[in-house]
Amino acid sequence: MIEKIEMIDIVKQFPLVRAVDHVSFSAYSGEIHSLLGENGAGKTCLMKILYGMMKPDEGQILVNGQPVSFHSPRDSIALGIGMVHQHFMLSPVMTVTENIIAGVEPRKNHIFIDMDKAVKDVQALIDRYHFSIDAKAFVQDLSVGEQQRVEILKALYRGARLLILDEPTAVLTPQEVDALFDIMRNLKASGTGIIIITHKLKETLAIADKISVLRQGKLITHRQDLGESTMDDLAEMMVGRDVELNVSSEGPVEGEVYFEVEHCSLTRNGLPVLKDVSFNIRKGEVLGIAGVEGNGQSELAEVLTGNIKADQLVMKKDGVEISGDSHSLMGQGIGHIPEDRLAMGLIVEKSISENLILGYHGRKRFCSHGVLDRKNINSFADSTIKKYGIKTPDGNQKAASLSGGNQQKIVVARVIEEEPDVLVVCQPTRGVDVGAMEFIHHQILGLRKAGKAVLLISADLDEVMNLSDRIAVMYEGKIVKTFDADKVSARELGLWMTGEGNES
Repeated sequence: MIEKIEMIDIVKQFPLVRAVDHVSFSAYSGEIHSLLGENGAGKTCLMKILYGMMKPDEGQILVNGQPVSFHSPRDSIALGIGMVHQHFMLSPVMTVTENIIAGVEPRKNHIFIDMDKAVKDVQALIDRYHFSIDAKAFVQDLSVGEQQRVEILKALYRGARLLILDEPTAVLTPQEVDALFDIMRNLKASGTGIIIITHKLKETLAIADKISVLRQGKLITHRQDLGESTMDDLAEMMVGRDVELNVSSEGPVEGEVYFEVEHCSLTRNGLPVLKDVSFNIRKGEVLGIAGVEGNGQSELAEVLTGNIKADQLVMKKDGVEISGDSHSLMGQGIGHIPEDRLAMGLIVEKSISENLILGYHGRKRFCSHGVLDRKNINSFADSTIKKYGIKTPDGNQKAASLSGGNQQKIVVARVIEEEPDVLVVCQPTRGVDVGAMEFIHHQILGLRKAGKAVLLISADLDEVMNLSDRIAVMYEGKIVKTFDADKVSARELGLWMTGEGNES
């Protein structure tokens, strides 16, 4: 059993950056240890070394005082270390048991899989930790929170006594977060050690026994008791300066209706994805969309920005009907910050300068007679990099060389600098640190203050509640309820997001 794990003087050097710089870190059984830091601070890199996914250039790892060497995750798993990644690795068409035992199946006569034994063992594990799922259920029928429990069970089934959880609450409702924390406390009580990588400081204060903070690859704080620590204290440790954590909209909106969506419907593969969605946004208003991912929010954004053609849709800006593909709608003042910066927001092998004008490269200030104006593009890039605090030597660097937070700043900067009349913004701060989050929130509210209409789609309920003037809840492709943001609680939103809300 793992009583103590120590990482001593760990160094990991990449060609342009030292990701982990002489870090010593330790974790113990029966405690929950939160690992904090900005994007690019080295948190995930350090944990990948502990899980055997990366090899350190210097330093050593001790388990219960004995030196060990990990060549792959198989080695770390054999010693009782498990890791649950932010993006689940499950087969939806397989059962809970089939997913959990894959690769370590119990056998009958050393040949056939003993499925009866597997189901019995998995259900016993589920019951032991009060996971409240059926070992025979198909993963595709589980909620996101239940799927996460399957990932944790995969690690426990393989004998994990130290669990590394990477951003475990990123896509969970408040109720699912509460359930996860109950599970973590049960695991802790059984002697399991847990390392949680998270950007959510409120959750760190709620669940962690100890914290460690990384900044620019160096350990700033190690094994500190939380004591009387506040979110502001933790944010300052991470960023090295005061951070405004709760950027929020100011006062009621009294502008006229500016953007209208009527009867938006979409069918995919014969199934309805959007069901007669209608809403409006006033000038200088942020309308937030809350919902468990997979309830039509992504498709709604794609339809409104011209990337998908709806079965039915009437869309008006300032009373005038608009339509077209994504390029046409950009020209009509519709801005789009997509939810996946790598898949839809950037061409990472292109330079930062090129990415900063992507989609707008045909504008007069960037192009003359079909030829790109490199001088103006470089000048724009230089000023935008400075204005948005994008950490890079210059605009000629590839976008792939940047941290996630800096990549996100490129996407945000490109759209906001065009001052769109309507901004459709999806998951604006997913995977970014508190410093970048503060900056991005200010940019969004800057458009609001300028009288623009903003549609905010985010899985981060705190973000939706802080930035929105009104909040519409989506469930199974419909808007089921709309609230004034200052008159609804996170718990009530969570109930509507899971289909359990009611009018009583």
